[in-house]
Amino acid sequence: MDTLKVQKKNYRQEKKRATKQLFSALKDPSVVIVADWLKIRGTLKSWTKLWCVLKPGLLLIYKTPKIGQWVGTLMLHSCELIERPTKKDGFCFKLYHPLDQSIWAVKGPKGENVGSITLPLPSSYLIFRAASESDGRCWMDALELALRCSSLFKINLPKQGKEGELITPPDVSHNGLYTLLQASTISEQELFQLHECIPENDALSDKSEKDNIEESETEHSRKTSESDQSELHGEISLDREGTTYMEELYEEFGEIGEASQMETVSDENKSLMWTLLKQMRPGMDLSRVVLPTFILEPRSFLNKLSDYYYHADILSQAAVEDDPYCRMKQVLKWYLSGFYKKPKGIKKPYNSILGEKFRCCWFHPQTNSHTFYIAEQVSHHPPVSAFHVSNRKDGFCITGSILARSKFYGNSLSAILDGKARLTFMTRDEDYIITMPYAHCKGLLYGTMTMELGGKVTIECEKTRYITELEFKLKPFFGGSDTLNQICGKIKAGSEVLANLDGHWDREVYLDDVHTGCRDIFWNPTSEIRRQRLKRHIVLFEEQTEMESERLWQHVTSAINDGNQRQATDEKYIIEEAQRKAAKERKESDEEWSPQLFTYDEILAEWRYKYEDSRPWNPLTDIAQYEKDGALQTVKRNLTSMLAPRGDPQHKRGRGTQEGRHRKASEQPSISSQTTESSCSTPEPRHESSDDDGFHGPCSQCGKEKHELKEIQAAVLSLQKTQQDLNR
Repeated sequence: MDTLKVQKKNYRQEKKRATKQLFSALKDPSVVIVADWLKIRGTLKSWTKLWCVLKPGLLLIYKTPKIGQWVGTLMLHSCELIERPTKKDGFCFKLYHPLDQSIWAVKGPKGENVGSITLPLPSSYLIFRAASESDGRCWMDALELALRCSSLFKINLPKQGKEGELITPPDVSHNGLYTLLQASTISEQELFQLHECIPENDALSDKSEKDNIEESETEHSRKTSESDQSELHGEISLDREGTTYMEELYEEFGEIGEASQMETVSDENKSLMWTLLKQMRPGMDLSRVVLPTFILEPRSFLNKLSDYYYHADILSQAAVEDDPYCRMKQVLKWYLSGFYKKPKGIKKPYNSILGEKFRCCWFHPQTNSHTFYIAEQVSHHPPVSAFHVSNRKDGFCITGSILARSKFYGNSLSAILDGKARLTFMTRDEDYIITMPYAHCKGLLYGTMTMELGGKVTIECEKTRYITELEFKLKPFFGGSDTLNQICGKIKAGSEVLANLDGHWDREVYLDDVHTGCRDIFWNPTSEIRRQRLKRHIVLFEEQTEMESERLWQHVTSAINDGNQRQATDEKYIIEEAQRKAAKERKESDEEWSPQLFTYDEILAEWRYKYEDSRPWNPLTDIAQYEKDGALQTVKRNLTSMLAPRGDPQHKRGRGTQEGRHRKASEQPSISSQTTESSCSTPEPRHESSDDDGFHGPCSQCGKEKHELKEIQAAVLSLQKTQQDLNR
């Protein structure tokens, strides 16, 4: 009898505690999963816009975000969720009771008995409309999590142990998590921060292949210049001046189709993901949240951003295209070429640390030039990565910065690249402002993990008034495999639509010309296109600084490739701890950190490369573009020797050198014709016998003097143009 009294007393106490917890969650403004405007269809099939706040187990509806005019509260534990097809813009979903019973709570969060006056709403269901598909997907994920995780909030009565002692279970809201934490031997250092999740994989994952590359670096290294080793002021060897780059012999590709975008997480790894619920809640930013090592891709985020330039030769073609419409189409084709490559599995790169740098380049065999990529992590909180891409010889450069943000929505997350890139065609003084889609990864907690791209992007040229609008579509709830990776868009001149686009970003993209009515394949990454990818070259490991990505993360990468997650965690912790220590020392000494290669332009509100050179390439004065310690430079020809007196022997040497260099720029000899075994892009040495052989009497020189006079005039005009550009 006494035992029954104790049980009833515990029952009443537990009931009061549950009520107290519920009202605490209702009143606490921090306990919010998602809050946003949604359109709700009333009983009379008309729509009204209301402010919806999703809390654990409840959906509160208000007239305004001020949380003053309460309309009603939905009890989610009795609801089912389903996507609802719609012909109108936006995304629809439905909450309903499977037995057609009421889904509304009787009272409001503050004890209200009557809600604010609004359109009459159905009692057993509600139909919602979000502004966009991405917003609707976020709401669906948040609601699905709230519905499926209701068992985590189940109220359990304390049991009676020996001698009448009450045994209270752990915090009921984390009971399931508590069991997982006990079963796992996970330390906090085994988890990694996540603020961006865009799956690409271009790293060398096989250790033996990496060793083979290092052994053959003398055979495959390439210098970053395309000039003679002799200069008018003396012998200048770019082998000693420029950075040594080594060709990557291995590039990993995932499977073609949707298989590479889907990954089934093992039960062991899924249990690790569930433990994250203790430190995550839907809607939060993931810049300071840690994740298990099994999701890591063995390379840095700065390295990952270079994946968009393996078809930079398309930009070389666009730079010489005279028609602005065709030029825009070439830019769009290059833009699409950066997406079709997929990694093996869904992974994320390392979060770049403050001051980290990455350099690489691609050799263009058709134009005998190089496209250089320079990137630096210029901010840690918020995480901002600045980059600069340049190929002066082919007439284009790209500069930009990316703020990587990630949002967690329960069973999914979105990795947002907040920023823009500015593509410049130097000879045309044209800028193209480019934005990026976001990556959406779903199936984190249940279901198959899948990665997609979503959002609307633009490529806009203010000078020509041409603009491309593209939309990356997420797969619909009831869609088949053909609806995965869909895109659509249009190319416009001002407000006039010139062409429509549709297809798949990893397969065929079709272009419908509005004026001709023709429909053609605009872009298709066939096996032939894949073979045309430019070869990327990375900095020789011995020449990398301590803050270069490959050198900085070498031990973490090695541990991940060996499958040793614990060692990878320890090595990652060492890097992060050193960064925290350096930040603390700067704060104590009142020292402000500044980037080495980039500076922030307060007027333009963007990061700019310190060594940016957007002047058009001049074949008479410019010999080669090369890189040293992150600074892009151009080797120039000394024109003063061209203007030397006729009787000066230096004139004869200068004339021969100039002729040799002009021939090099125009004929573009093959790199295989070099005298050294390395693949340095240096032209053939000039024979010095021209000093004697080239001497003639005054009469025999008339024709050559006339030719040289034209070259001098062209050089002077070039100098005048350069001065005008500087004055401008």
